[in-house]
Amino acid sequence: MASAMRSVLSRGYASAASTVKAPIQLNSLTGTYATSTYLAALKKSPKDLESLAKDIEAFDKKIKEDAKVNAFIQNPTLSASQRSSALSSILPSGSSPILLNLLTVLSENGRLSSAPRVFQDFGSLISAYRGELEVTVTSADALDNKALNRIEKALKDTEIAKGKTLKVVNRVNPSVLGGLLVDFGDKSIDLSASSKVNRFNAALTQGV
Repeated sequence: MASAMRSVLSRGYASAASTVKAPIQLNSLTGTYATSTYLAALKKSPKDLESLAKDIEAFDKKIKEDAKVNAFIQNPTLSASQRSSALSSILPSGSSPILLNLLTVLSENGRLSSAPRVFQDFGSLISAYRGELEVTVTSADALDNKALNRIEKALKDTEIAKGKTLKVVNRVNPSVLGGLLVDFGDKSIDLSASSKVNRFNAALTQGV
């Protein structure tokens, strides 16, 4: 993972890690890419970091909504040169060079398909930087704003949320079989039907 960080920082941002620190520690490989990208932008200036955050959010949305861009990101058959030549063309004009740098390093390392996960980890970093508490609500189907607002209101007065701005993010995962998974800070609340099924199956197994 250290080599992944060096790869991103070495492209003109090698001194970033020596003067700034990430607000939270992410131990996964995608977290390492996200952290090195965060450090590179913050080393330049807080303004560059916020600009990068906007560009990442916009490009992440483009991957989700544009089938061609998503197919390119996920295509494992493209050569390194094909991916490299296409990257500049699919990024919106005026995007942060640090974003292009990140995507280039992911492409060269054969991990371009991991970009959405890297963006998700970067989102966790930027939320912590802004003093936000990111609340991830996983559901089988997308929730409407009314449901998300109810969850936000329920968590707003909890001890862990004091002094923080809540940022509620809805992720869709059909495997939860209804109900919800709510993750915030170091807490996790499993209200999914799948967890109930698993507990029931475990009880049956123990009783046999």
